[in-house]
Amino acid sequence: MKVLVAVKRVVDANVKVRVKADGSAVELANVKMAMNPFDEIAVEEAIRLKEAGKAEEIIVVSIGPQQAQETLRTALAMGADRAILVKTDEQTEPLGVAKVLKGVVEAEKPGLVILGKQAIDDDSN
Repeated sequence: MKVLVAVKRVVDANVKVRVKADGSAVELANVKMAMNPFDEIAVEEAIRLKEAGKAEEIIVVSIGPQQAQETLRTALAMGADRAILVKTDEQTEPLGVAKVLKGVVEAEKPGLVILGKQAIDDDSN
């Protein structure tokens, strides 16, 4: 069985976030980024399934800027087999992310899709 896991690049959970001076968003310049902790749990579960012999391949997918490849590399280092980056420099809304993930699922045809509970940056799920 092929397992697909979606991962998101977020501000590291141990970093104290700051709001931009104009109040428009969170300051992301020179801030440590990491894999969303709930997505990390999803990757770990996929690895457990593979170690138990229930999964043959783990594919991680992320939607975002080129820097999101760092998050994918983390998942590969954890034990994922393959990574897909859907590159976009625009801010993506949850519905747009869902549509892109639907397309990836249709293309890859995994037997199981594992998603984290929610994102720690915008609480989307």
